[in-house]
Amino acid sequence: MIEFHLDGRSGVAPYMQLIQQVRQAMRLGLLIEGDQLPTVKDVVAKVAINPNTVLKAYRELEYEGLVTARPGVGTFVIRTLTDESLAAHGPLREELGAWLARARASGLNAESIEALFATTFRTLIEESA
Repeated sequence: MIEFHLDGRSGVAPYMQLIQQVRQAMRLGLLIEGDQLPTVKDVVAKVAINPNTVLKAYRELEYEGLVTARPGVGTFVIRTLTDESLAAHGPLREELGAWLARARASGLNAESIEALFATTFRTLIEESA
């Protein structure tokens, strides 16, 4: 089951952070068809968020056709976002893990690593467009 976390410094609305985390978990194969999302009550207890925010995120995911709410039972994944690239994730994750370890060993803190990754990623995407 997915465990949500919120980053108050991200500038992204909390409900959007929840949606992004569910979509990422689906894309990575961590959430598959039939899996249940945490109950609103559980999310509220773990991340100190307003229940309406969680409901808004779940409604948006339902609108996108990714989950369905079963009253009295829970919210369940009905479609996944994985594709044929899923097989490549394992080796790439290992390479990325090694790169992150080298970055930490070089003295970069988490914020510096994130900034380096984000700017490099954006540059590569812009160049390939």
